[in-house]
Amino acid sequence: MSVMLKNIAIIAAGQGAPQGDENYCDNGIPFVKAGNLVELVEGKPITEIQKVSDEVAKKHKLRLYKKGSVLFAKSGMSCLKGYVYVLPQDAYVVSHLACVTPNEDISEYLRYYFQYNRPNKLIKDEAYPSISLADIEELKIDIKTQIERDSIVRNLASVAHLIGLQKKQLQEFDTLIKSRFVEMFGDMLLNTMGWDESSLESIAEIVSGISKGRKVKNINLREVPYMAVSNVKDGYIDWTTIKTIMATEQEIEQYRLMPNDILMTEGGDPDKLGRGAIIKEPMENSIHQNHIFRVRLNRELILPMFFEEYLQHQKAKRYFLRCAKQTTGIASINMKQLRALPVLIPSLELQNQFATFVHQIDKLKLTAKEGLKKLEIMQKALMQQYFC
Repeated sequence: MSVMLKNIAIIAAGQGAPQGDENYCDNGIPFVKAGNLVELVEGKPITEIQKVSDEVAKKHKLRLYKKGSVLFAKSGMSCLKGYVYVLPQDAYVVSHLACVTPNEDISEYLRYYFQYNRPNKLIKDEAYPSISLADIEELKIDIKTQIERDSIVRNLASVAHLIGLQKKQLQEFDTLIKSRFVEMFGDMLLNTMGWDESSLESIAEIVSGISKGRKVKNINLREVPYMAVSNVKDGYIDWTTIKTIMATEQEIEQYRLMPNDILMTEGGDPDKLGRGAIIKEPMENSIHQNHIFRVRLNRELILPMFFEEYLQHQKAKRYFLRCAKQTTGIASINMKQLRALPVLIPSLELQNQFATFVHQIDKLKLTAKEGLKKLEIMQKALMQQYFC
């Protein structure tokens, strides 16, 4: 049976967030902002986000939204993500979020329904993403009987639980690598084991990449894979989208990526500044853009597996933050600063032991990722069966 959402739920937008840190406290009622959605969906407890006191809520005339209300973004770039979250307790909600409060206990059913039938399909212009409350109200929902709803929720919740366990296991593998790194090499910031220190330029060849939009006289261009900033994460390469670029043979030769090169970004969010990852198996003739540095290490002194992990620890991160040029929300480093990065160099024997350990963990991670992929395919198939 299909019904309009407005006939089974109260649809509203949240309210403006109180401005200033002084309006938030440690003990109060959570205030959900658009930026909280992704972390809440990924499992962060709502009790760990910002809270407001009763006095602040009264002063700003905040409305309390009930436990079981379904939240998703109705304006801003968050709309495009399609995150859906069900309030596990009463909370205040920001105006960028739509709040769907069901008339009866069907919150979990609506959670899964909207995870498949994303509310962001109502966006009319992705350049200015927004969803009107009127359009949300007119949504037709296949509501099914209570017995069917209970069965659907039970089955999807079981799969979601298994997916959560698999993701947690992957996080624990990453934590294990970090713990092993500190155990073997000590505190990098304090250099508790007294390792020798060298500048990065003395142990590696560092090259900036190719510029888009450059003027090229040579008409003999070839299309090749092109690694962009979006492909380089903190400790791994994201292969989701690989772009291409037209380049000359000379440029391909100059910027060609080799197995075990390290790719590092020159800018981004301050907490991810200087992030880097090993590109273990680059695509044939792939090159990199000018906002990425290619670091080719002297592997007789330092191994890529060690250096990749080193970049994620405080000695490297604090160095980049200290010397970076910072504007509103963005920080960047230049070639000179990267070349001067201080790098601690343990014995090659110890680095090899660490690399062997990481390889073993990577095999376990690969098995876990394959299991996760199968579960996600199963989840998608069930949702298609229930909601299509």
